[in-house]
Amino acid sequence: MTDASSAGAASRAVPSRLVVLAGPTAVGKGTVAQCIRRDHPDIWISVSATTRAPRPGEIDGVHYHFVSDEEFDRLVEHDGFLEWAVVHQAARYGTPRAAVEEQLREGRPALLEIDLQGARQVRERLPEALMVFLAPPSFEELERRLLGRGTEDAAERARRLETARAELAAEAEFDITIVNTDVESACQELVELFRSGSARGRL
Repeated sequence: MTDASSAGAASRAVPSRLVVLAGPTAVGKGTVAQCIRRDHPDIWISVSATTRAPRPGEIDGVHYHFVSDEEFDRLVEHDGFLEWAVVHQAARYGTPRAAVEEQLREGRPALLEIDLQGARQVRERLPEALMVFLAPPSFEELERRLLGRGTEDAAERARRLETARAELAAEAEFDITIVNTDVESACQELVELFRSGSARGRL
């Protein structure tokens, strides 16, 4: 846990850069991003748009921008997304372009928490971004986390596990791998990447 004064000091030490965090379903990307938001408020975190319905406890504009299919289509047509994709053969997700570009112009460190398809698109558009893969300790642990979440039915869980196997195979495409054994540790490792510059390896 980091108190407000030490969080502020750490945040002032963070240089401007764009970090993309991706990984398989249920690996804990959202939880790590929440930790960054809580303890390192000077790191801006993009809020994705999605066409899926909110899960219990999710707040529009905080967890996601929940939009209709028609609104999503309009944004795609007007090049309003830095990246977008159909995820788990179901809902669409996208990163609003204008918000990211504004933060980078202002020199603020920015984090995109997105899926694998989106990360590949960002790499094409912004090759200077540092690509970080969040991995589970094992596939068995990933399956346990997905089952324990209890937010999907059996068919959806099976679909997400199938997707996760393919996503895990993409680890080599990324600059850095962080193994999410513990959320606080993974959060701190991610913050250190903002400070220390890019490298390639497994943390």
